[in-house]
Amino acid sequence: MLNVKVVTWSLASFTTVTYVFCVIYGLIVPESLHMSAFLGQMLPGFEWLSAWAFVIGVVEAFLYGAYAGVVFTPLVQLLRQEAGEPKHSRRSELATQHLRSQ
Repeated sequence: MLNVKVVTWSLASFTTVTYVFCVIYGLIVPESLHMSAFLGQMLPGFEWLSAWAFVIGVVEAFLYGAYAGVVFTPLVQLLRQEAGEPKHSRRSELATQHLRSQ
């Protein structure tokens, strides 16, 4: 079973780090290879490159990732339930038994 909080924080962190990587990439490579057009389309209020636009981009990237986690986790759990998969696998039961026996 997926933990909503863990998945949400993981995806929010991932999208934020990816955004920062894209900005750093844009500062290193020639202008013809910039991601600025894509970032401007995906992140409302983003303009290449000012401090305020960078902060807006970080916040928006984090929120997009958090949204994905909040929506993704319940959908996975619902689809697993519909497919007839048990909430806990046999492997997790064996691991729990092993830890208890120690």
